[in-house]
Amino acid sequence: MSAPETASVLIVSSGFLHAIVNSLLKAGKDKLSGRALIDGFSALLVAPLALVTPFPTGAWNWLALAWVVRLFYLVSLVNAFQHLDLLVAYPIARGVAPLLAAAAAVAFFNEPISGAVLCGALLVSFGILAIGGARGVDRRALGWSLLNGGCVALYTVIDAQGVRAAPSAESYIVWTFIGLGCGVSAVFALWRGPAFLVAAVEQWRPGLVAGALSVLSYGAALAAFRLGATPRLASLRESSILFATLIAVVFLGERLTRARAFGIGAIAAGAATLLFLR
Repeated sequence: MSAPETASVLIVSSGFLHAIVNSLLKAGKDKLSGRALIDGFSALLVAPLALVTPFPTGAWNWLALAWVVRLFYLVSLVNAFQHLDLLVAYPIARGVAPLLAAAAAVAFFNEPISGAVLCGALLVSFGILAIGGARGVDRRALGWSLLNGGCVALYTVIDAQGVRAAPSAESYIVWTFIGLGCGVSAVFALWRGPAFLVAAVEQWRPGLVAGALSVLSYGAALAAFRLGATPRLASLRESSILFATLIAVVFLGERLTRARAFGIGAIAAGAATLLFLR
């Protein structure tokens, strides 16, 4: 395969793995403890690399900021998954991130509003309204999903700055996983108290699998971005929305109504448009 073809396979694989990780979290009974296990196992799996990867001292401020934002990201993710179907929470969060990134580019960096940006923004907005406006959707939980998407957009910008400031991309990535895993596991475990031990016994297997898949998903995405054009690959990454939809319907038994199908399709198309054609 050529480099662009390899990059495409890697980025779609990354999206597929990311959808599986979120599906495993959604399927768990105790989602807060489940997320602690996922990030804890991710940290354990990359910990040996810390022996040969120096701490990115030049990027410590970006790293610390990324840890904080990711903590809010995970709190919002858990709260959204506790009250919303995967078919609702996941597409909205994934669609909001490129929408906010495009809005920030226009508002703060004076990027012109092209037809592609306007079209993508309208598609994502209509998709969110179609899903969020349906009957039975918890509006408060919908807010958590929107916040989750905002956190994704924010830590993406922070990571871009952090990787540039770090001595190597590898050092920033390894210590992101280690710091986040240790911090999230400790905070969420203390938050849950004794219930965490019960959940750990019941959910450690899916937690281990999801933790390993998280590392593989991130690694596949990074490898892809080294081989191909970022805008095109970023748009392909939104294939995770379609994978999550399939998993939610087939394995989680969630209902794919007409409103949800329209909304998911609009968000996926809009996000891809914003990322690829902006």
